[in-house]
Amino acid sequence: MDSVSQLLLGAAVAGAVVPAAHRRAAMLAGAALGTLPDLDSFPIALFTDDPVALMTLHRGFSHSLFVLPLLAWAIWAFFRRRGGRVAEAPRPWLLAIGLALVTHPLLDAFTVYGTQLLWPLATPPVMWSSMFIIDPGYTLWLLLGVAVAMSAGSKPLARHALVAGLTLSSAYLGWSLLAKTMVEREAERSLATLGLADAPRFSVPMPFNTLLWRVVAMTPEGFVEGEHSLVADRRPIDFRQYPSAVDALAQVAEVPAVERLTWFNHGFMKAQVREDRLVLSDLRMGAEPDYSFNFAVAERDGAGWREVPPQQLEWPWEARRRLAQMWHRIWEEPAATSIQPGGH
Repeated sequence: MDSVSQLLLGAAVAGAVVPAAHRRAAMLAGAALGTLPDLDSFPIALFTDDPVALMTLHRGFSHSLFVLPLLAWAIWAFFRRRGGRVAEAPRPWLLAIGLALVTHPLLDAFTVYGTQLLWPLATPPVMWSSMFIIDPGYTLWLLLGVAVAMSAGSKPLARHALVAGLTLSSAYLGWSLLAKTMVEREAERSLATLGLADAPRFSVPMPFNTLLWRVVAMTPEGFVEGEHSLVADRRPIDFRQYPSAVDALAQVAEVPAVERLTWFNHGFMKAQVREDRLVLSDLRMGAEPDYSFNFAVAERDGAGWREVPPQQLEWPWEARRRLAQMWHRIWEEPAATSIQPGGH
């Protein structure tokens, strides 16, 4: 999730569990600790400038549920020896520090990017993908709770506001999972009519909401993409078919950068040839034809492909137009234009 949400979540959980007299200090500490795991980008960048490594190492060791409890204990022990508030209420402060750190990767796991909760185990990143990285429907409740609590200080109202903010934001997370379940059920039915019932797929909410969802399923020739509005849609999902350079991708499958990307994005990649370079795009973030992460990993070598140092590529895309279309799409179901059964 975005840094503002992480900061507010850290402040809220820390402020809710410490003694009233310590609340403002705990909220400030929780805000700092709630953003701490995302600082992993800085040490990673000291050791590599490989764009694939920078992407896939992020949300790794600093987001591990094996690492963060130990870090929480170390921070707590350090400040307890120094006296002050932590020494006055050691157990609540240990809980506050631990919650501020551990809730960060758990919240990140609700997004599609992927979070390595079990680092250093080699399991693929966790991506529950029920939340967009920025969603006011989640953050607003935390913002209100923290604002009231900072103003109220040690008054009982402060803790009530924090608990209310955490309860409502958590309820929104629960709604996102329910919404995803409904979308997945419709995706399963719609893909089955196309002969793609067993195709690898993912669903993810469109920017800033949980009412409009994007569904992608992989096919032997590439992938299909469609949207589903929980408000407007009554028909099966209309899927559009897109090609991918699957033969070229198979030829470079053992290239280390390709192996790393395949592990990281669970194989949800588009391969395309651009100016004699093989470019891999992460299908999870963006929408056809615009994706946030695109890497050139090989160049044409006769009839085959030769590995090259990964290079991250960017090309312009019309975000404002897409957002306007998305808002309209939430409330109105378009005419059917889907591919036909058996036409994949």
